[in-house]
Amino acid sequence: PNGLREKDVTLKVAKAIRDELLASGRVRVALTRNDDRYLILRERYGVARRLKGDLFISIHCDSTGSENATGATAYTLSEVASDKEAARLAARENKADVISGVNLGEAPADVSSILIDLTQRETMNASATFARLLGREARPLMPLKANFHRMASLMVLKAPDMPSILFETGYISNPQDAAFLDSEEGRHRIAESVTRAVEVHFARRMAAR
Repeated sequence: PNGLREKDVTLKVAKAIRDELLASGRVRVALTRNDDRYLILRERYGVARRLKGDLFISIHCDSTGSENATGATAYTLSEVASDKEAARLAARENKADVISGVNLGEAPADVSSILIDLTQRETMNASATFARLLGREARPLMPLKANFHRMASLMVLKAPDMPSILFETGYISNPQDAAFLDSEEGRHRIAESVTRAVEVHFARRMAAR
């Protein structure tokens, strides 16, 4: 009803986050797309892996049949969804079933389980830690769901060697969220939230070395 398209809003938000991160001067940033193109899920985290990325953030905005759904959410990888909403999102987002270049739908069950168990446990823990950190930094700046961190079996997060989250920045089907996402101020607040979380994330990592 508001004329907004998810892919357009998402790209604007992603570019705002990129600009804010680059302005900090502390990190290198790469977008998986700079224009109106579609990348399959494997290509998205594949870009990050080729660049030897240290953190992968998949930016989205959600849409439902109800205008009542509101607030941002961060999803991290889990083979079991944390709730029905997480399961709904996973079903919608997943277009492929691939990890580390191996199609899990075709791999033997024991190979699939070994790939997930051995390569992802530490990464999944790091992803969850970053999601909680993002929630802490974002709460004063933008509307969040009460249960901000959720878990789902999202294929886009299955790069096994890099902390990864899917950041649903709000609902374009909700008038208030849509106005926030479509405003420069709203996008700046989202970008500031992510930048603060990223800076703390890497500061902690450096301190632990």
